[in-house]
Amino acid sequence: MDNENYTTEVQKSLAEAQKVAINRKHQEIGINELFKVLVQPGEIAAEIYKKAGLDIQAFENFIDGELDKVSVVEGGNVQYGQSISQQLFSLLQKAQEIAKGNQDTYVSVDTLMLALMELEYNPLTEYLKQTGLTKNQLGKVVADYRGGERVTSQDQEKGYKSLEKYGVNLNKEVRNGNQDPIIGRDEEIRDVIRILSRKAKNNPVLIGEPGVGKTAIVEGLAQRIVRNDVPDNLKDKTIISLDMGSLIAGAKYRGEFEERLKNVLKEVKKSEGKILLFIDEIHNIVGAGKTEGSMDAGNLLKPMLARGELHLIGATTLDEYREYIEKDKALERRFQKVLVKEPTVEDTISILRGLKERYEIHHGVRIHDNALVAAATLSNRYITDRFLPDKALDLIDEACAEIRVEMNSVPNELDQVTRELMREEVEEAALKKETDAASKKRLEELQAELSNLREKANKLRQRWEDEKLDIQKVSDKKSELDKARHQLEEAENNYDLEKAAKLQHATIPQLEKELQQLENSERPKEWMVEESVTDKEIAEVISRMTGIPISKLVEGEREKLLHLADNLHKRVIGQDEAVDAVSDAVLRSRAGLQNPNKPLGSFLFLGPTGVGKTELAKALAENLFDSESHMVRIDMSEYMEKYSVSRLVGAAPGYVGYEEGGQLTEAVRRNPYTIILLDEVEKAHPDVFNILLQVLDDGRLTDGQGRTVNFKNTILIMTSNLGSEFLLENDSTDGTISPEIKKKVMQLTQAHFKPEFLNRIDDILMFTPLTMDSVQKIVEKFIHQLSDRLESQEITLGIDEDAQKWIAKEGYNPAYGARPLQRFITNNVETPLAKEIIAGKILPHSKVTVTLVDNQLKFITQE
Repeated sequence: MDNENYTTEVQKSLAEAQKVAINRKHQEIGINELFKVLVQPGEIAAEIYKKAGLDIQAFENFIDGELDKVSVVEGGNVQYGQSISQQLFSLLQKAQEIAKGNQDTYVSVDTLMLALMELEYNPLTEYLKQTGLTKNQLGKVVADYRGGERVTSQDQEKGYKSLEKYGVNLNKEVRNGNQDPIIGRDEEIRDVIRILSRKAKNNPVLIGEPGVGKTAIVEGLAQRIVRNDVPDNLKDKTIISLDMGSLIAGAKYRGEFEERLKNVLKEVKKSEGKILLFIDEIHNIVGAGKTEGSMDAGNLLKPMLARGELHLIGATTLDEYREYIEKDKALERRFQKVLVKEPTVEDTISILRGLKERYEIHHGVRIHDNALVAAATLSNRYITDRFLPDKALDLIDEACAEIRVEMNSVPNELDQVTRELMREEVEEAALKKETDAASKKRLEELQAELSNLREKANKLRQRWEDEKLDIQKVSDKKSELDKARHQLEEAENNYDLEKAAKLQHATIPQLEKELQQLENSERPKEWMVEESVTDKEIAEVISRMTGIPISKLVEGEREKLLHLADNLHKRVIGQDEAVDAVSDAVLRSRAGLQNPNKPLGSFLFLGPTGVGKTELAKALAENLFDSESHMVRIDMSEYMEKYSVSRLVGAAPGYVGYEEGGQLTEAVRRNPYTIILLDEVEKAHPDVFNILLQVLDDGRLTDGQGRTVNFKNTILIMTSNLGSEFLLENDSTDGTISPEIKKKVMQLTQAHFKPEFLNRIDDILMFTPLTMDSVQKIVEKFIHQLSDRLESQEITLGIDEDAQKWIAKEGYNPAYGARPLQRFITNNVETPLAKEIIAGKILPHSKVTVTLVDNQLKFITQE
């Protein structure tokens, strides 16, 4: 047998047939062994037989039966599968005759199939004829599969149906109802149709940000073609979406990728303009499949694009178009750009309303209109690094999935009863082992309780199952209605007027009526199963994704916010004006009244050291996020040099650290709802304030990589010691600042900062030096903190009024604020107390009072 006359696929199949013969201990390779290999799933013969209407599984079972009939020869010197049977020899000869008649250079698999139909006295031939398959029928299927080509290459079969193998027929997907409806985008679809209708350069490329709907526009065009809602020149067109990944995958050897692409392009060329090739992420063709000494996909496409033999639709993002396509001018000039802009919030709401039914059917839930409006508006406001409508659809999908999971989970009410039942069953099992009278009495009571609980659990379970069944009925009816509408569309496209009339005037109205009845049927007031997606669920999803608390206030959080000012006053003592201004900004933001285009609040805190500027920022972080470390703290003394400004937003391209991003922008990008503390802001280089201008005005900042970072959900606090010397001169006893001192401080501040910077800050707050009353309260606070630390040793610590006043007087220095006071308490209270505890003078469960005796602090201990 001369292998040179057969295609690679036939040679491979004969080698596999030999393995079958060896495994079954057959001396000869016969037709049965060969066709056992050929009808395996994925093989060309199996695909052709399937298209001819043959039951492949039944045919394979018949072949197995014939193989079992062959006698097995045992023996030490017997060689298996080393020769071919007379019948297989006749088949190969017959195949060569057919190949010669078809002017084929090589014998292919389909030729073997045709040769089998001409053999006489062969069980497989007889079986095929009994199923009703004729040689002419098979010949037509083979001709269609080949696409009218002759076999001129040993790898010819690899090129068969290349478009089917490496592409997706979008027209077919639409006809099968696998595509979601495309809402809007009429202008862009018209642009694409106009470009496709041109004589030259009729290859549109859709350019837009990720998620704005570029691929959807092509799917919309496919839907219009199927509906015949296009000009005459496009009515017979088929859109094939080419999968570049599968085209490149597995192309190990040089030239293999080019051969695959050539086969695809050959099929497109043969269609004489009837196939529109769509390549998503078209920038991938530049450099795709390129190895040393070979061409990339872009260069293979250029000649066909230039001659107008290929109609190509591309889609890519703005950045990738600029980076890959624009650099190749010869490729770029063959395309016509269609810019796809992000839809508005109103357009997105329309898109969501159009897709609502599909999501309801898929998830089996009910989506309220307020959820659609919330998804569009809230995603536009809070998710700024992605684009509509993709981010809004993601929110709807996520919320639907969450409700679906809850629907399938055991309701809380039933779960509690089940757990209680389990607990009491364990108790019952234990009591059964006891013999005393008390245990027997308790067992009787318990069994009565168990009986009631089981009855309650069964009722709840039945109610839950009934509710799930009701919801499933609605979901099934919606699916049925959707299917009927798709059939109506299909009937109208095929001009099947009788079927269309029946569907339109009988089936669909009846289904709509039944659905209405199911949805309006009486339900219990309290449902165990939550099946509705509302704006509440959408807000919860956004809160989870971004960390921004926009969901409706629960009772606990409402109380927390109403008492925010009180909680801040407890921690930051003597600075009432500053505390009230900051807490009011937070309340405005949570009530939804703040300007949505600016940060939640921006403040400049002025005052001497140690009066509570940084402490207020920490206290706010603790009250909002339950942790004072939950803020971005940047020490501006590190930004005194001009070049250090780039550390905030990231280095420019080409500089070291470009990929790392900026300290400020990266922190906010990862956590958009946070407090930003810029400590000692007056020490920074003036260029830093220029960067902060756009943050204060528009709540946005562009980092070194060109990404826009959203600051609209941050509170910006800047602290400074400017004017401290004037504020220390303030001799007011009630903590107010005189107008003269305020004027002096503001003059100094205006001399240091530019007017455009100060003008953008919400409030400039001056912190006064602490009054003696405030200092005493701070002493009380520090002692209370020390007492909290001693709780682990079960020691209670208190202080009397005289000691408190003495510590305040001796430890406070107006020039340094409260920090020396803390050091004074450490040296005069904490250290002596530690010595007493270690010496064993103060034991656990003791109550210790700090008191003043002869101008010295003493500890009075009570057991």
